[in-house]
Amino acid sequence: MTYAHAPLSQEQMVTTALCLDGDQRSWIFRDISHKKNGGSPDLTKKKKKKHAIKICLHLQPDRRSSYHRHCYVADVSRGTSSKQQPAPGVWSCFVFAVSPGMHLSKKCSAFKVVLSALLIVALLQLIYLSFLSRFHGKQQRYRYSELFGGSGGKKNAHAEKNSRKERLRYSLSTGGIFDNSGQYRVYKNLIKSDYTTDQKPGSAPSSNVLALGTHTTINNLHHLESLLQRWQNPLSVAIFAHGQDVKFATALVYALSFFCPQIQTLVDFHLVCLSGEMASFPEQDREHFAGLEDCASVFSRLETYRDKHKNYAISGNVSYPNNLLRNVARGGMESSFMLVIDIDMMPSADLHQNFLDMIKKRQPTSEEVFVLPAFEIRHARKLPGTKEELVQLYQVGEVRPFYEELCPRCQAPTNYSRWVNSHVRDTGTLEVAYTLAWVDPWEPFYIGPRTVPLYDENFKQYGFNRISQACELHVAGYRFSVLSSAFVVHRGFKIQGEFHAKKDEENKHNRVLFRSFKEGLKTKYPSSNRRC
Repeated sequence: MTYAHAPLSQEQMVTTALCLDGDQRSWIFRDISHKKNGGSPDLTKKKKKKHAIKICLHLQPDRRSSYHRHCYVADVSRGTSSKQQPAPGVWSCFVFAVSPGMHLSKKCSAFKVVLSALLIVALLQLIYLSFLSRFHGKQQRYRYSELFGGSGGKKNAHAEKNSRKERLRYSLSTGGIFDNSGQYRVYKNLIKSDYTTDQKPGSAPSSNVLALGTHTTINNLHHLESLLQRWQNPLSVAIFAHGQDVKFATALVYALSFFCPQIQTLVDFHLVCLSGEMASFPEQDREHFAGLEDCASVFSRLETYRDKHKNYAISGNVSYPNNLLRNVARGGMESSFMLVIDIDMMPSADLHQNFLDMIKKRQPTSEEVFVLPAFEIRHARKLPGTKEELVQLYQVGEVRPFYEELCPRCQAPTNYSRWVNSHVRDTGTLEVAYTLAWVDPWEPFYIGPRTVPLYDENFKQYGFNRISQACELHVAGYRFSVLSSAFVVHRGFKIQGEFHAKKDEENKHNRVLFRSFKEGLKTKYPSSNRRC
């Protein structure tokens, strides 16, 4: 069987085709012949001689599905066969070509058997492809109907999903609120978790002892999957989006809350954008939802956005409001204590339960924060869960203190050598290892009571955003207690080359701002004799 790349002349062959009807869903037989100029078949003319049979296969059962084209050619005079994949837009056909001078009387039976068998195989394949394509199209329509409503599914079966959709619609209808500077628009609780929704109004925050808050742009949101797997408790996420990312972020966080049960249960999403931008309900947003079928597919879509910007280098020269985002995430947590970290950092395993056990035995003072030593690890390494695992990697250089290359003084007061060598009980009980006084420019990660001062939102981009808040804690009279076996780890070593071009310029600007901030603390805490 061989494939005729050029059409045969009318003297050579006449064809019969199995073709799609007008709606491209039913198959019919038609006699066709080639035009004299060698062009496409003429479906209106009939020839008396039928030296060949052409069965055309051109399947497009659903507009959102790709074409299914297959080509079989049978040359009876040669007794061979092959399967070809034609170019897009060309009719694919089963062709049975019979030479005009062939003596069919002697070989007719054999040819009929071959032709019949090939026809049966072709028709079965057509049915199979048609079934697969229609099933896939129906599945995609059903998924889209689930996400955005419609006729798919029973009314009662989607009551909870419709309620989630209506809550999102309501959150967006408020238009958000402006921050104190008027530069940003904040959609607090854009999507609420089941945990937050089920909490009774006015309930004591003591019912939720510790919550985690984080912030990110859409290109780092893929880290949420591993962070939640480690944390497995209430989590508040503040997302900054700009331009087209506002639409993308709204759509994708809704998909995350819909497809991912653990996110649906535990994660609250908040959205921050520029004051001149507004988020809208993604009811007709088929572009961002095409192909989303489960939680894994949503995170796969987010992976395509990773590393879109280098750190703070956002398109349009837009400033990343990290301290505003930290405060927004904090504001979404209804807990007695809170931990705020960047989304590309990971807390130690079982931190939530270990801290809960510690608090039950040791009542903290109202002006005490619990420091978690911060480390960074090579990208290729698996993130450690326990102090023992961390120390092993630390001793061979695979883990090092956070910001060791960029700003070693910023974390040195943690006293890493003391912490690494401190005794850890076999029981794994979390306790305070030692207490430190704050010194400039220490910027520790800590668990603190919900009453700790907010982050100063005047600090944006790179530099002094966390140092300023630690400085205020010091002036306000807080003490810094380092936990014995809890820690946080940043994914990857922080190095100079990975930062954006304006890093040093921003750091210089924020240093001037920090001086002014420290002067303001004297007025805010007139009775304090502490200074930064």
